Amino acid sequence: MSELFEKSIRTLELPAVLEKLAAKAVSQAAKDRCLKLTPSTDVEEVLRLLDETDAAKERLGLHGSPSFSGVKDVSAALTRADHGGMLNTRELLDIAGVLRCARRVGDYLGDSGEKTAVDHLFRSLRGNRFLEEKIFTSILEEDVIADNASPALADIRRHMHAAAARGRQILQKIVSSASYGKVLQEAIITQRDGRFVVPVKAEFRGSLPGLVHDVSASGATLFVEPMGVVQANNELKELEAKEKKEIERILRALSAEAAGYQRDILEDYELLVRLDMIFALSLIHI
Repeated sequence: MSELFEKSIRTLELPAVLEKLAAKAVSQAAKDRCLKLTPSTDVEEVLRLLDETDAAKERLGLHGSPSFSGVKDVSAALTRADHGGMLNTRELLDIAGVLRCARRVGDYLGDSGEKTAVDHLFRSLRGNRFLEEKIFTSILEEDVIADNASPALADIRRHMHAAAARGRQILQKIVSSASYGKVLQEAIITQRDGRFVVPVKAEFRGSLPGLVHDVSASGATLFVEPMGVVQANNELKELEAKEKKEIERILRALSAEAAGYQRDILEDYELLVRLDMIFALSLIHI
């Protein structure tokens, strides 16, 4: 930029205007790009931008603003997936968020009637409802994979619940038994290292055969896994390992599927950021 151009920008307080503009945008990418805008000296470009802003302002008056929530930069995640990497649940949810936003913003156009300068941007959005719903139904929250994410996972978890129930049933008989009343520190079932145990008074160490997994700070209580529960606990640990492996397989499959639509998803992302900026421009009052 020339010195005169830079002086004009300072005189017009453009940075302050761009701050106001960025505050109207929703996505972080649109906010960042708003702050980097510079005046254009190309007449055709200026007229095009004015037409887009006018069209967005008109749509705002008629239909309100489209929602740009969920527009996050997923380019790094998609690149890694494209190279065979396994994405984590947060990355996959962000990809599904972009797809959902693309679908909803695309629906916002509806039957537009008279053509406007922004219609082509809305119509260029692809979305991918199948992949969007597949991710959201498989990953309920960042740390929660749905049972129905795969038939194998559902089966593993059914067996896990059954093994846990068997172990707890045996332990419940022990804590409810009058003969063990003086042996137990408390009539409760707890866990140590992922295994079900009961608290046994140290002086009755040999009265309840089993594996000692922990000792209280005072040394007065031993956390014992009764021998009758060992098999159920072993089965549970094996199933937990299978569950972890199946979850990794599910995440790898979803990552590979997302990678297959990398180009479409990134084009949707760019269109959404551009529309976010256009609607922000239509909201600002200079």
